[in-house]
Amino acid sequence: MSDKLTLGDILSPMRPPFLLLPPVCVALGAGVAYWRSGQIHWGYFLLALLGALTAHISVNVFNEYYDYRSGLDAATQKTPFSGGSGTLQAHPYAARAALATAVVALLVTALVGIFFWQVRGWPIVPLGVIGLLLVYVYTNWITRNWLLCLIAPGLGFGTLTVMGTDFVLTGSYSWQAGLASLVPFFLVSNLLLLNQFPDVEADRRIGRRHLPILIGRRASSLVYIGFVALTYLSLVVSVALGYLPLWSLLGLLTLIFAIPAAKGAWQHADDIGKLLPHMGQNAMLNLLTPLLSAIGLFVAGLLA
Repeated sequence: MSDKLTLGDILSPMRPPFLLLPPVCVALGAGVAYWRSGQIHWGYFLLALLGALTAHISVNVFNEYYDYRSGLDAATQKTPFSGGSGTLQAHPYAARAALATAVVALLVTALVGIFFWQVRGWPIVPLGVIGLLLVYVYTNWITRNWLLCLIAPGLGFGTLTVMGTDFVLTGSYSWQAGLASLVPFFLVSNLLLLNQFPDVEADRRIGRRHLPILIGRRASSLVYIGFVALTYLSLVVSVALGYLPLWSLLGLLTLIFAIPAAKGAWQHADDIGKLLPHMGQNAMLNLLTPLLSAIGLFVAGLLA
């Protein structure tokens, strides 16, 4: 076997199939900004997208690197949604390049944040600093605290990404963006929660303490169901209170995935083979719900 580093060795730890999530969350923030202001600075939009993508790449590759170093990925039951890419187990010589990739991606995110600090002022700094910290400490520290592990993914992709995008496009924070960010907050927290189900035994051995380890898969599925319900409830309440337009309820169309996913999580919490299709439905929820709500916001902005 050749030890020559290839492009695939660099790209695979980024987990490219999962990199669709930052664009839909940025799109949701941009949708709020367009609905509020009637305009989009496309240059700032692309920079916000770049920062979100490199942050996600960084956290993914740090996760691959540290899980390789701890031996976790070698012990996990791999699924299409969990257990890592397997690249560093197959090609250990790529580990140093993976660490460099994670660091460079994090630096790019930081540079994007510094740019927006200069053009939009200091209020963006707290979100940026929290985001950078979440990326770096997620694998080695956050996963050892069940509450932080539960909410950190939602904070990163929901609160920070949606509100941050709205801020850099409009120059101000808004209740509209804060409420819209609850959709990916609950969904992405749920994405990581359900993806932890196959890894319970391996994660326990290296000292992680996420919710499925603490209370079991079956009880954790009730938390999953609650977060699914809160996703749609937050959207409906935001519209009912007048903070978001009626068109943003396009996100409710994904109930066709949400109901069987929630039912499957409860019924098959301890049977990973039967849970896998519902993990796929959960992934579709995460991509389509923010995207459809973003489309609704843009339509509302055009019609205003």
